[in-house]
Amino acid sequence: MADVEASVRDFVNRDRDCTERAQAQMDLRRKVNLLIGEWKAAGGGEVLPDIRDRMRLRPLKGVSRPTTRC
Repeated sequence: MADVEASVRDFVNRDRDCTERAQAQMDLRRKVNLLIGEWKAAGGGEVLPDIRDRMRLRPLKGVSRPTTRC
C-alpha cells in the first residue's frame, strides 16, 4: 500500500493524471477496512500498531547484529 501511495504522490508532484493509481489506493484502503471489520467481528480487540509502533520495531539499517555460528 505504501508503494501505491508513493506512486500517487509522485504523479501529483509531476502534475500527471493519477486517477487509476488513486482508485487502486482507495480500493486497498477499503480492503483493509473490511479486514479490520471482520477481525473485530471475530472477537479481535487488541490495539493495532500504528506507523510509530512499526517503525520502532523495525531494525535500524547499518547496525550490525552479532551472528551466531554453529
